[in-house]
Amino acid sequence: MERRSGLGLAALGALGRRLLWALPAYAAGLLGLGAGAVVLALALYAGWRRRRRARERGMRAAERLHREEEAAVRAAARGELPAWVSFPDVERAEWLNKVLAQAWPFLGQYLEKLLTDSVAPAIRASSPHLQSFTFTRVDLGQKPLRVLGVQAHPGTHKKQILLDLNISYVGDVQIDVEVKKFFCKAGVKGMQLHGVLRIILEPLLGDVPIVGALSMFFIRRPTLDINWTGMTNLLDIPGLSSMSDSMIMDSIASYLVLPNRLLVPLLPDLPEAARLRWPLPRGVLRVSLVAARALRSKDRFLGGLVQGRSDPYALLRVGTQAATSRVIGDCLEPVWDEMYEFMVHEVPGQELEVELYDKDPDKDDLLGRMKLDLGEVLRARVMDEWFPLQDGGQGRLHLRLEWLSLLSDASKLDQVLEKNQKIVAKPDPPSSAILVVYLDRAEGLPVRKAGKEPNPVVQVSVQDVTRESKVVCNTSAPVWEDAFRFFLHDPRNQDVDFQVKDDPRQSPLGSLSLPLSRLLLSPSLSLSGPFPLQRSGPGALLHLQMELRVLFPEPPEPGAAAPAQAEPPKSDTEGAPPRPSQAGPDPRAGTERVLRVHLLEAEALIAKDQRLGGLVRGRSDPYAQVRAGGSRFRSRVIKEELNPRWNEIYEVIVDDVPGQDVEFDLFDKDIDKDDFLGRCKVPLKRVLSSRVVDEWLPLQDVRSGRLHVRLESLEPRPSPELLDRVLHTNALLQPPRGPELSAALLRVYLDRAADLPLGKGSQPPSAFASLAVGDVTFRTKSCPPSPEPVWDEGFSFLIRRPHAETLELQVRSGAGPALRSLSLPLAQLRVSGGFSPIEEGSLPQVRSGAGPALRSLSLPLSQLLPRPGLSTDGWLPLPGGGQILLRAQLGVLVSRDIEEGAARGAPGGGDPEQQQEEEEERRGEEDEEDEEDEQRGAGGLRQRPVPADRRPQPAQGPRVLLSLWHHRGQGKLVAIVHGCRDLRASSRDPPDPYVSLALLPERSKRKTGVQRRTLNPDFNERFEWELPPDEAPRRRLEATVKSSVNFVTREKEALGKLQLELARVDLSEGEPRWYELQDERSLP
Repeated sequence: MERRSGLGLAALGALGRRLLWALPAYAAGLLGLGAGAVVLALALYAGWRRRRRARERGMRAAERLHREEEAAVRAAARGELPAWVSFPDVERAEWLNKVLAQAWPFLGQYLEKLLTDSVAPAIRASSPHLQSFTFTRVDLGQKPLRVLGVQAHPGTHKKQILLDLNISYVGDVQIDVEVKKFFCKAGVKGMQLHGVLRIILEPLLGDVPIVGALSMFFIRRPTLDINWTGMTNLLDIPGLSSMSDSMIMDSIASYLVLPNRLLVPLLPDLPEAARLRWPLPRGVLRVSLVAARALRSKDRFLGGLVQGRSDPYALLRVGTQAATSRVIGDCLEPVWDEMYEFMVHEVPGQELEVELYDKDPDKDDLLGRMKLDLGEVLRARVMDEWFPLQDGGQGRLHLRLEWLSLLSDASKLDQVLEKNQKIVAKPDPPSSAILVVYLDRAEGLPVRKAGKEPNPVVQVSVQDVTRESKVVCNTSAPVWEDAFRFFLHDPRNQDVDFQVKDDPRQSPLGSLSLPLSRLLLSPSLSLSGPFPLQRSGPGALLHLQMELRVLFPEPPEPGAAAPAQAEPPKSDTEGAPPRPSQAGPDPRAGTERVLRVHLLEAEALIAKDQRLGGLVRGRSDPYAQVRAGGSRFRSRVIKEELNPRWNEIYEVIVDDVPGQDVEFDLFDKDIDKDDFLGRCKVPLKRVLSSRVVDEWLPLQDVRSGRLHVRLESLEPRPSPELLDRVLHTNALLQPPRGPELSAALLRVYLDRAADLPLGKGSQPPSAFASLAVGDVTFRTKSCPPSPEPVWDEGFSFLIRRPHAETLELQVRSGAGPALRSLSLPLAQLRVSGGFSPIEEGSLPQVRSGAGPALRSLSLPLSQLLPRPGLSTDGWLPLPGGGQILLRAQLGVLVSRDIEEGAARGAPGGGDPEQQQEEEEERRGEEDEEDEEDEQRGAGGLRQRPVPADRRPQPAQGPRVLLSLWHHRGQGKLVAIVHGCRDLRASSRDPPDPYVSLALLPERSKRKTGVQRRTLNPDFNERFEWELPPDEAPRRRLEATVKSSVNFVTREKEALGKLQLELARVDLSEGEPRWYELQDERSLP
């Protein structure tokens, strides 16, 4: 009857709302207004409503941006903000750290008393072999637990307060134990624990102590690192270390990680204690793992010469719950179509984490991961999106997420079951309800063996899922106080079974079976009380409580955005609009930069190596790991050094997505497990805004040490006039080790292709494209079969030598040969000339190979890429038929120093005519050489091209081409020996020349390699000396050209010598200059 009255009221309400729409027309007629006034009023109302919705959307977007910015700042400076910096929702709580610091010694005294007076006697009584067990030392150390931040959340009801404590413990705790009977000593010396501890204060009371109980738990598993001593040093072996830490974390998770929690009652006999210890879940998350695309290829064959694909699978986690998908072999765009369900206990707080791996026989490779706060799913109720993969991965993951609420209304079950029948899910059908079993205690269990009490354990089963309780030793009235949770497919036809057994013999002590249909008939879908055990002793009872909840989807919360829909495939060409003449907009255009990380040196590192059993402290063998922009780099190991100098440069492409950091981890290289030497990080946003960050960073989580790094943000610009200067500067900055520095960034946006050839049986190809520059290769997604595939993807390449590198593009179908290929030399980016379409007859002849339509082409980009903008955007014809739409943009990587020099109007930052006059006064009058000799002297140098308008004028006779530059920022003198010309030999045979450099008066020598049998050698080698700026004018550089050891005389022949006073050389620009070589006998 109540239900019918509710339906009637709802119908009357709907009718009333519809009658309100007729109110404006009635009012207009009553006032004598015409139809125009009604239309005008409706238009004004529609405009007002549209503006209000736009304002609300803007406010929501601003609020979301504010939250993301605060999260990025907190992540960038976690643990480093001063006490007076705070956010509205996160407090620093330095007062709490001061309280902990002062109370820490007294907590240590309490722990020592607890272990020696309570724990040690219990351990000695547990086994006759441990009668001599003692704690020889218990010391919590001097470093207390720190609370990095406290965040308060609104509770689910008014009698609840939620607090999140971000705790960090890097302590010098030392606990030693000894079993004297076996001469066994072991212990722990040092521990690290980091995590987010949630504290729930409930219920709130109107009397002292105001709060009834405290519930504490970790939302996610904390990170743990333990340093073992004594016999337990074996646990520090790499394999056993992770195993021991994992076992300890499992024990911690059984007490303090959701869904488990620690309850501290503040009132005796609290009636809600059981419900507070095991509350019902907040809801259920249904995850549909649909597909992934553009994954990385991890498999390699023939020692890495042949690149394969990957065998991806997914690992999904929510708290301690985990699920693993099936493995799809040899695929970079897998399709799973699998469904999984997880119980969610705390929102906000818990996250969905999905990791993709490549299945391998030994160790699976990570393909990428994504995390999502379940609070967003709760607000949206349904999310269907492509999520980008993070942490070094590329590609995207398609998930459909649905939030299911828990209802205690049995009338909704039929509706849910009817909906589930329409869902085709694997590996298991969708659930319609959940069951929570609270196992309290038992009494009157039988004693199977006279004089020996049983060790009862309970096994709870629903269909093929079984949970097991803990074991309670030596009692016939055990108290378990445990909870179990099950997913139910159809509770009308399912039972729950209980088996009470004696552990470890597993002999039965009694059983109980209850049909779940009894729960559906009970009020609020719950059932409790003592139940008599079958096949047990007389009076044997099992005390438990069961609750059933129906999984019901609800509409989104008010103000939440509409459910996002996954983007549909774009390869269907039926009914498509006319082909575009230019590539579509690239969403990442203009956001990418190149981060140059210069790892310089470190100081005051911790000595980790120990000798003679720790009596003699050695040093360390440090190396650094750098993480930035999803890439990882590792420096070389420097042996036996606490103040290492690496001088290594790494480059990575980054974007301006907030929350990114440049992280540095230092380790001591050891045979077994590398020791941690400290870590530090710099927010990427800071580098992008300031362009250059050059400073000493203190190392965190260690006693001492600091790291010197130089981070520089390079902006790609379409400025061909700066390319020569960038190449010249890179040659001067190039470190002795590592790859050549990049001079440009190539951004290729691949839109689509058209008119591709058909395959066998006139079937359209399932095409994908691969792009490569040097040893860097990218691949697009595979489109559904179509002669006009649409990729809509962009790729970026670091270019070191634009005049020599080539972009290779191939269009393939499946695993077959290339349908079409294109080769674009990047050197033509610098050639002026307008874009002119290429006629089919002007293309070079192509060669057919094995497989259908295999083609190759070398196409000069001077006809495609005009100088203005260093880019092309349009259709390019493919040899043999077909065309491809792409946009290629080359940006010169301009540093802040080069930009400032260019702004001053000249490469050296001054008047070029004045610089030329000073150069002539310094070097004197020189005769010009003929054109042939000039070309011979300037050609063939591979270190960098010399600009034509600034090419040095060579002198006559034997000479050497040098570049000298003083790096004031690092206090270094850089010398590049490019080559020599017109050397003179005393014998008929050409010499084997090399150049020896010495910085006087200390005679710090450097030597180039030997060039065989030539009078015009090219070296292109770089050398460095530590030289403070104030000492440079007092030094001389001596360059001696010699021939290698003569086979007959065993002597080195001098071919020429040069002495330069550095005070008379312009060391500010490092321009290449020719210097005349003198006979060694003519020099003083």
